[in-house]
Amino acid sequence: MFTLLISLVIGLFIAMLFLNLYFRAKVLKTYQQLVKNRVEFGAAHVFNKQKMAEEVIPKYPHMQKQIETFASHMQYSIKMATVLITLITLFGGILMYYR
Repeated sequence: MFTLLISLVIGLFIAMLFLNLYFRAKVLKTYQQLVKNRVEFGAAHVFNKQKMAEEVIPKYPHMQKQIETFASHMQYSIKMATVLITLITLFGGILMYYR
């Protein structure tokens, strides 16, 4: 049981690392396009689709797909990281209990 839990924690840590690198590459690619076209918006816009649609998209209609892709990747990356961190913490707690 102990070996299985250690393996799960190590596997989840590696998964979180690769997931982070994968989404970082995707986000940076889209971010470079947005910077090149001088698209500006804040963190509040990334997490609020309605605010993004009302305030940012009308200013940059030609970059709508890139803006939405960037926001989507940021939200998904944060959700996945939260889930993996929670799982790692949970398994770490179980390991401390059984040790």
